[in-house]
Amino acid sequence: MFALFQSARKSMLRVSRVITLPIFALGLAACDDLSLGSIGNSGPSVKKGEPVAVALLVPRGGGSASDDLLAQSLENAARLAIRDLEGVDINLRVYGTAGNAGTAATQAKQAVSDGAQIILGPLYAEAANAVGVAVAGSNVNVLAFSNNPTIAGGNVFVLGPTFDNTANRLVSYAKSQGKDRIVVVSAQDVAGQLGRNAIQNAISRSGSTLAGSVDYPLSQEGVVAAIPRIKAAVDNGGANAVFMTSNTASALPLITQLLPEAGVRPAATQYIGLTRWDIPAQTLALPGVQGGWFALPDPARANAFRAKYEGAYGKAPHPIAGLSFDGIAAVGALVSGSRSNPLGAGALTQGAGFQGATGIFRLQSDGTNERGLAVASIRENKVVILDQAPRGFSGGGS
Repeated sequence: MFALFQSARKSMLRVSRVITLPIFALGLAACDDLSLGSIGNSGPSVKKGEPVAVALLVPRGGGSASDDLLAQSLENAARLAIRDLEGVDINLRVYGTAGNAGTAATQAKQAVSDGAQIILGPLYAEAANAVGVAVAGSNVNVLAFSNNPTIAGGNVFVLGPTFDNTANRLVSYAKSQGKDRIVVVSAQDVAGQLGRNAIQNAISRSGSTLAGSVDYPLSQEGVVAAIPRIKAAVDNGGANAVFMTSNTASALPLITQLLPEAGVRPAATQYIGLTRWDIPAQTLALPGVQGGWFALPDPARANAFRAKYEGAYGKAPHPIAGLSFDGIAAVGALVSGSRSNPLGAGALTQGAGFQGATGIFRLQSDGTNERGLAVASIRENKVVILDQAPRGFSGGGS
């Protein structure tokens, strides 16, 4: 058994070394709530045919090579989106935040002074929160690249994919497949807690049953000790699914290797993941993830965006570069319409949403977002789409 633990640990470490910045790492720092209400600003007036001033805040200039590369990818994606617009003139100005909240706030104020009518970015949650506060009185809305729902609201909308969105999609699909008694397994860290809450809320909304909840310290010993407790929760709750918050760079390889050994077999108890199980590609070869369910953006749209970006810039986009593309796409779609205040909260939260780099998305009145996601599985080390991403939204959003 010791060899099994060591093997699982090595798999986990191999995954950890090669993974890129996890998308959820963009926004997990605790931040003070803006407390500006649930609806953003009415937005500045935009005259038909005149250029729209858009400020793009990117994490450039802080001395981090990885942040500088990411900043360039975000700028590239924004300019790529501008190329696609018809009948809309975007005056894009780029401001470096140095990945720092104070600098981001200062640059946001400067952008508004320069005439910015809407702000795209910044990236990190603390900086996005600071920007929202800094320009709160300017009637300018902020489309941040963070995915932290705790900073959303008031004049700040987050574009990053949220745990709530993913949990809702997967729990709804699971229920449709008869997997409606779910045990939640989460790490005792911020991501684990937020993920657990998102899954439990999705279970409640869907009418499914929370069959149990097990958390664990984020260590090899903590994971190993949690396995018998997960097995007991599955048995005692009559569960037919286990929903895990962990990602491939953390405890997921170890959990999915040890659970079947403990008697929680995927053939009877569906494994579901809150994070992408196909990144990095080496994860697809792990025995424990075979047959598991996870969500991902519309593959066709994501591949088309990647090809377009590579064609324009000769290299692949950063995994989150599409958020910048989405921001410009939303602005372009709204400005080309007939609204007198197309950049106000009422326009930004239109129920029909927008076509983005990786599929449809729409902004919610609470500052969060909803994205059209596909449900996928892993079979014979390959990704298989079980339920295609929707191409349009039903209902008016929230």
